[in-house]
Amino acid sequence: MSKATLGLIAAASAAAGSAATAIYYSTVNNQKIVPPAVPATKGIPATSGGRLPPLVGITSSPVKAAQSRKPVDPSGLFQYGFPGPVNDLATRAALVSAFDRRTRNPIWVAEHITPESVAAKEGDRHRSKFVEDHDVPEKFRARLNDYRGSGYDRGHQVPAADAKFSQEAMDDTFFLTNMCPQVGAGFNRDYWSHFEDFCRRLTSRYPSVRIVTGPLYLPRRDSGGKYHVSYEVIGNPPNVAVPTHFYKVILAEDGVVGGTVAVGAFVLPNAVIDNSTRLEEFSVPLSIVERASGVEFLSKLPVNRRKELCKEIECSITVLEFNNASKSVTGVPAPGKR
Repeated sequence: MSKATLGLIAAASAAAGSAATAIYYSTVNNQKIVPPAVPATKGIPATSGGRLPPLVGITSSPVKAAQSRKPVDPSGLFQYGFPGPVNDLATRAALVSAFDRRTRNPIWVAEHITPESVAAKEGDRHRSKFVEDHDVPEKFRARLNDYRGSGYDRGHQVPAADAKFSQEAMDDTFFLTNMCPQVGAGFNRDYWSHFEDFCRRLTSRYPSVRIVTGPLYLPRRDSGGKYHVSYEVIGNPPNVAVPTHFYKVILAEDGVVGGTVAVGAFVLPNAVIDNSTRLEEFSVPLSIVERASGVEFLSKLPVNRRKELCKEIECSITVLEFNNASKSVTGVPAPGKR
């Protein structure tokens, strides 16, 4: 990847760095969120909800009691509900995902593939269908109608072909919380599909491969030299953001407890990419993906256990023929896709 492109991605950190909030506030089934507790102060017991208890029965002097009172209580708002952001966390057979209610796209989707899971043929794509995710509140979820007529594909973040080990797992990949609007011909149905195939082929060398995929919204430089984040929004009303780029973070494990992990990070534009383009052109330092996405990936993996994926293997795609019609935004997906 060129230095100019690297610089552009790095510059995205200020604009996109707040995309992910602590998963502590995530919910799957609209669980009630408990406001943080107020620490106990001298002579005053701790309480939750951000409100101090009445100063009844406290034996400290009136001066100290007055000093212990606060003139304002911002967290008192939580008695009416926590405003967010809330990242809807879904844990399913094929994937784990965190959803961004503002963009109606996932923040990240994590999967795990092995030689056994890739070789399995239990799941039938023809029996799956795209569905809205009812675990997300209605006013925040993406809808099937948002994609119809948009000119974009419902782009899997975890591909259906990675979840053939059961029909349940296959169906999991068709929730719209696993989708982003993607350019179809030339990207989702071509280069991106070849990239997904590259990930699956890693299982021929590594016994365990973990992949995190998600959207990015990166800035562009205008004629005046200033950077702006601009992206299309689809739907009626328009509310589903069209990412400018996508990332994949790949962790290829050697299968040994405490062993090495080959790490690769890639950023691809949501645009037509010629199949002759070398995959290594899209390889970037992991820190760039983290700064641009606001997501931290390997905080518990020591540096001495890490290797660079593209130094361990050849990072290249193999151009294959796919059933492109099955990635269309209309109708039921065709059989035999990917």
